[in-house]
Order: sequence, then C-alpha cells, then structure tokens
Amino acid sequence: MHQNASTFLENSEKKATNLSHRQTINYNIGKYNTAVKAGKQQFADLNTARERAKNIKWKALENLDKHLEEFETNFTNRGGKVIWAENSQQVLEEILAICEAKQCKSIVKSKSMATEEVHLNQFLAKHNIECVETDLGEYIQQLDGEPPYHIVTPAMHKSKEDVAQLFAEKLGTPPNLTPQELTMVAREKLRQKYLDAEIGITGANFIIADIGGVAVTENEGNARLSTAFPKTHIVLVGIEKMLPSINDLALFWPLLATYGTGQQVTVYNSIFSGPRQENEIDGPEEMYVILMDNGRTNILEDTEARESLYCIRCGSCLNACPVYKNIGGHSYGTTYSGPIGSVITPHLQGMDSFMHLSYASSLCGNCTEVCPVRINIHELLLHNRHKAVEENHTSGGEKMSWFGWKQASLSRRMMNLFGGNSKNFFMKKFFAEAWGDNRELPVFAPKSFNQLWKERKK
Repeated sequence: MHQNASTFLENSEKKATNLSHRQTINYNIGKYNTAVKAGKQQFADLNTARERAKNIKWKALENLDKHLEEFETNFTNRGGKVIWAENSQQVLEEILAICEAKQCKSIVKSKSMATEEVHLNQFLAKHNIECVETDLGEYIQQLDGEPPYHIVTPAMHKSKEDVAQLFAEKLGTPPNLTPQELTMVAREKLRQKYLDAEIGITGANFIIADIGGVAVTENEGNARLSTAFPKTHIVLVGIEKMLPSINDLALFWPLLATYGTGQQVTVYNSIFSGPRQENEIDGPEEMYVILMDNGRTNILEDTEARESLYCIRCGSCLNACPVYKNIGGHSYGTTYSGPIGSVITPHLQGMDSFMHLSYASSLCGNCTEVCPVRINIHELLLHNRHKAVEENHTSGGEKMSWFGWKQASLSRRMMNLFGGNSKNFFMKKFFAEAWGDNRELPVFAPKSFNQLWKERKK
C-alpha cells in the first residue's frame, strides 16, 4: 500500500474514535446547516439558479483559453501585470523575485487556498520573509502551526476554549477570554502588520474576463486592508476561477455566500481591476495577478473530470459528507479535503499517490445534492476509481483478489461451497485489519438463503 494511503487510514482511525473532535465538528456543522437553510430562502427558484451557474461555469471552462487572454488584455490595459505559472515552483520563484525587487521583509496575506496549495508561508520563511495570515481562522491555524482544517472555516475543529488556550500559550493572554475578546487581541496584533508590510497577497474567488477584474469575498475586511496599505498587491489564483462577465457575479456572489456560510451576501465583496489610478486616493502602486495551472490542465484535458473545475470553493460538500464529519479535514493530508478534494487532488498531485482518496467515500451522493453548481461529485469519485484501475495504479494482489471475488460472486456453486464458518474465518484472516479495531466484522450465517430455500423446497 502507498505510504499516503497508510497514513490516511491511520489518521482517519484516530480521528474517527476521538469523540471530542467529532462533537466539536458536528456542533459547528450543525450551526452551518441551520444558517444555510435560512439563506436559501432568498432564491425564488434555487434549482434554476444552480443550473444557470453550472452552465456559466461550463461556458467559462470550454472557452478558458480565450477568456484568460481577454482577462490579461483588460487587466494590463489598466496597468496591472499578469504572470503565467505552470507549477508551484514557478509560482514561488515569481513571488520571491517580486519580494527581492521590493526588498520585502514583511507580507500580509488574506485567506487563500491557492497559497496553501503551493505552501507559500513555509517557502517565504526559509527566505527570511515574514508572511502573516490576517484572516482570524487562518491566523489561529498559523499560531498553532497547522494547515487549514476546512476550505472555508480553517479552524472549524477548535472550540472557543481551544483558541483561548492557544492564545494564552502563544500570545500570553489570560486563558479564559471570550470569543469577542480573542478577536480584539488578534485585531490589535494584526493592525500594525498592515502598516509595516511592503506587500499584500490575496487569492481570488473569481476572475472576470470582460473587465479584467479580480473578485474577492470576505467577512472580516482583512483582504481590503491587505490590499489598501501595502504598495504592492499580488493575487495568486487558479485558472479555473474564471467568469466570463461581471454580470455573472449577481448570481455567483449570493450562491457562494449561501452555500459557504448561510448568508444572503458576504459582508465584503471587492473587485480589483489594477493598481491605483491617477484619480484614486488609495490602493497599491503595483498589482500582479499570477495565473496558476499546477495540474489544472490535467483536469481540463479529462472531459469527464473537467466538471470538477466548476467548484467555487464554498465547502458545502465537506459539511454534508458523512466521512468528513467523522475523520475531519487534516486526515486527508491534502490542501483540498472532503469530497471535492478527493476528486481533484489525484489529478493535481498524481493518481498513484492519491487515488486512495477516491475510495474514501460512501458514495451516498449527498455531496452532489448540496453542490451549488451541481457538480456530480460522487460520479467523479467513481471515475477516478476507474481511471486508477485503467492506468494500472492498483497492485497485482488487489487485482487477483477482485478477480477471485468476481468469479465467486458469479457462481452460486462456489458461494455455497464454503459454509458460514469458513467465510467468517476468511473475513477475520484477510479483512480484520482493514475493517478496524473499533468495528465488529459482519458474521455470516451457517447456511446461505439459497441453501435454506433449496432445503425448504425439497
């Protein structure tokens, strides 16, 4: 078994049996579910809105090359600079080159999964450049030395008591502070960082072709501060975040807000279309947009998997997934966790290393049911499984086992050949370890239904 798969199984078993962890995450997801139910009421016809959003993303991805060039033209016409990066190494080299040119020693960064994907903070730290997370959840995770736990809510697995204890250990605050007091502590620590930073880095929820704009959605205002004070603004965004027109935001902003946090619309929605213009009083002197591939064209090339690029990173599939609710975000060992992470990660980082994630699903379809852009996530997980087999990533032993299982399943005589005791022995011998110590193996009856029926009909 691949090392990543072994680690995943080990971590999953630990988390699944950690009742405190499960209680915290299920409490937080429960609050999310209540909010989303209320947020959906703003749509007169939710299914039509979701279908329309899917069609817009289909159009954007089918014509992605044209839209990217249109975005670049419009953005550069306003003084912005576009950098095309094929992989994570190129991303890091380009950002380091900008930092060196600006003699940068301090960076403020708003929440961005794209920067987590390339492990930007660790890279900059090796070059003695401080990169401070300004989103409260990300700031908590950075203090604790952990990656984000969830696409939208980075510290979802922590209770308020956990955060208070963390602040006491790292910042020397009293250990019994309320959430409001903890927020004020973080605000006090971060405000000076905005003033000192030479560069601000953000991700992007959407990039808009027809105006050459970058749309950023947030609830805390930290992204606005990260782009207003520093003289240089760098945006790192995956090429799949494309929307053809600014008019599309009227649909995508409410969908993202509702499915992401249950709000009708997020508190701060900003569009950046270049550096500060002559008639503007604030904003950066220079603005860069790094368009990152990093495996996305692998997904684009696969006509069935391409649909996964429609994802708007709302996190709703994570909150709906029974597997995620039990094993949590860190068990996956990837930047993107949960159902959508299990779909895209094997394509982004290699099927051989991460195909096990596509098997970490009950295939209940709840992820597909809650997706705001109606991605057939559970079917794409099956597609990945087929792809792993077709590309010979599975072991010879596994192939032989499934072949034997198939032959036995197709033959009633072979199924009746061994009684219940033999089958129970077989299960204990070969499946006990995979089944786990905390679950009882299924017990086969001494005789099959087929045998009992034949005896009865005699």
